[in-house]
Amino acid sequence: MGIFGKNQSRCIQLNYSMKEVLLILLAYLIGSIPTAVWVSKSFFGIDIREYGSGNAGATNTFRVLGSRWGSFVMSVDVIKGVIATSLYILVPYYLHDETERTNFMVGLGLAAVVGHIFPIWADFRGGKGVATLFGMILAIQPLAAVCCVAVFLLVLYLTRFVSLSSILASVAFAVFILYIFDAKETLYRGFAIAVALMVVLTHQKNITRLLRGSENKVPIFKYRDRRRQRRHGSKAND
Repeated sequence: MGIFGKNQSRCIQLNYSMKEVLLILLAYLIGSIPTAVWVSKSFFGIDIREYGSGNAGATNTFRVLGSRWGSFVMSVDVIKGVIATSLYILVPYYLHDETERTNFMVGLGLAAVVGHIFPIWADFRGGKGVATLFGMILAIQPLAAVCCVAVFLLVLYLTRFVSLSSILASVAFAVFILYIFDAKETLYRGFAIAVALMVVLTHQKNITRLLRGSENKVPIFKYRDRRRQRRHGSKAND
């Protein structure tokens, strides 16, 4: 290869590198969209971070604003993760190399999660990033994401603790990737372990409250609980 060919190759690599950096920055900005903060300020005239747990995430929105707005915030935060992680399609190279594509998607997704936790649009005070993290997993490996959702919903149905549901779903994700799906990419396997550790570490206060029995339950499945209470009440009367 001549000098011209080498220079051309270097220019192509530089262009790819610049695109990658810009896309990771864009992924961070997408993740930084403070859904819970904007919803609470626009529709309720409050800052969600001044109530409940003080986090700008779906869990605290469920707790403070109710299930409808909590579901909305969770959905948007998931979509943020999906969109940010899917930005790889703007670099044609990654459409043909699965291993490199997965590694780059992990980088994009993590940038979005960091954006959610430290949002530039909201004084770097955001949520815990679980919903955005799930959106990232949904974009990378949909089947693993569906399995995590099943774990999350089952635990949520049984306990009504979003924090506990998130923790167990993240641990289940690591198990799925390492043992069930047996992912080959070293970075992806490391990422799965890091996810479980990150979620556990960011939920330390929740874990403490769970152990103390003071963790708040989200206001869903209320009709189920009322039916149970009525059944227990009727048995007690009998």
